[in-house]
Amino acid sequence: MKAIVFDRFGGPEVLEYRDAPDPAPRADEVLVEVKACGVNHLDLWVRQGLRGLDLEMPHVLGNDVVGIARAVGEVVHHVRPGGKVLVNPMLSCGACPACLAGDDNLCRDYDVLGRRRNGGCAQLVSVPGANCLPYPERLPWEQAAAMPLVFLTAWHMLVRRARLRPGEDVLVVGAGSGVGSAAIQIAKLLGARVIATAGSDGKLERAKALGADHVIHHGRQDIAAEVRTLTGKKGVEVAFEHVGGAVFESAVAALARNGRLVTCGATAGKEAKVDLNVLFGRHLSLHGSYMGGRADMAEVLEFIRAGKLRPVVDSVMPLADARRAHARMEAREHFGKIVLVL
Repeated sequence: MKAIVFDRFGGPEVLEYRDAPDPAPRADEVLVEVKACGVNHLDLWVRQGLRGLDLEMPHVLGNDVVGIARAVGEVVHHVRPGGKVLVNPMLSCGACPACLAGDDNLCRDYDVLGRRRNGGCAQLVSVPGANCLPYPERLPWEQAAAMPLVFLTAWHMLVRRARLRPGEDVLVVGAGSGVGSAAIQIAKLLGARVIATAGSDGKLERAKALGADHVIHHGRQDIAAEVRTLTGKKGVEVAFEHVGGAVFESAVAALARNGRLVTCGATAGKEAKVDLNVLFGRHLSLHGSYMGGRADMAEVLEFIRAGKLRPVVDSVMPLADARRAHARMEAREHFGKIVLVL
């Protein structure tokens, strides 16, 4: 099969479009002919060399996979050869206390397809049968591949962790990202008023088209000050943050009394300062959020199927153009998801 493979860590130049061995699925797995695969920031981090990550080499990236089941293991009964599938990229043991409680994202063996295990930037990928979900028929391949990881993450952040409620104000940082574009839609679905940030006028216009009520250009405006103005000095009840560093600090400063901040990333810096007097004096809550569980995926898929949430596709490229896709994401030129197709 053809695949995007790398043998060493580095920039987009380490990615090679070349022949790779066909996967050999086990009895509990499905061999999927990949039709489309979404690109995520996680792909960039793995390619660059996540500290302490022990992965298969040569390695194939790719978390968000949709395609056709070509071979089905003998103990997999809900998938038929030739059927269309959407792959849940989350991997867990399924047997530990966390998994049995429905908190599979807290499983000690929790992982993501394409992180340690070879992923979907290839013509074929082998995945656990339990991760093959019914395909959302109303969506074309490239749009379905733009959905799994970012909508799962944003849903878990806003619904499970922040517990966003109707009528609340929410700040969505980085509206142009896949997870940011998903968060705007989820927040509106939940009945919140959305204030979104982005770094260009074009991205701000697209954020408004997705439903953002107000927008802030974080390259030339002070996030916290603008939020105070827009909310009559109150601040937002929820801040949705995935950037880190100084942006994290601005998001904390934008919170109302009893506000909640939820974060899932640190692309701009892993360290930030928090004034403890502000933290306890304003009764704030800071929540970390890691991916999401199977229940989150099932819930968000229902809204996708009903057309109430819509994956946002920035651009579609052939699999062989993976280097260009990574470069576009690293340059922050995208709005929504970049998808590779076969």
